[in-house]
Amino acid sequence: MSKLFQAFLSGIFFTFFIDFFLFLGMKTNYIDKYNIDIYYNIFFVDNQNIFIFLLFSILFGYLVLYQSNKLALLLIGPLFIASLTTLISPIGNTLGKLLLMKENVSFQTQKFSYHGDIIYSGRKNLSFYDYKIGKILTIKKDKIKGEY
Repeated sequence: MSKLFQAFLSGIFFTFFIDFFLFLGMKTNYIDKYNIDIYYNIFFVDNQNIFIFLLFSILFGYLVLYQSNKLALLLIGPLFIASLTTLISPIGNTLGKLLLMKENVSFQTQKFSYHGDIIYSGRKNLSFYDYKIGKILTIKKDKIKGEY
């Protein structure tokens, strides 16, 4: 196995662990807080940016195999610790809001018009907090007219 391929696989390994805890913190402290019915695997895959993942995989793999262990530890260690901090409720919730929530959105279906915050946009459904009702609604995306 070539050293370049080993570096790439090592980078994927380290990037995956950082991403795992980042998304686990958002799942437990943001998604579960609003009782959104989605499995972790679907949440992880749907919100993972493959280009950023590959970029960090290449960077971390290069650091681990071609640079000193101290430099790799100084760069990867704080990122790993930062991803672990999302397991702290206020941090995971805030990160979830920053990355997943769209505030002050209006849209219509055939029967109703809605104004509020999109809490999570899944594959087929929107989890939406309606200001008038004061509740979180699940709305099918194919029922929405126009953009949201």
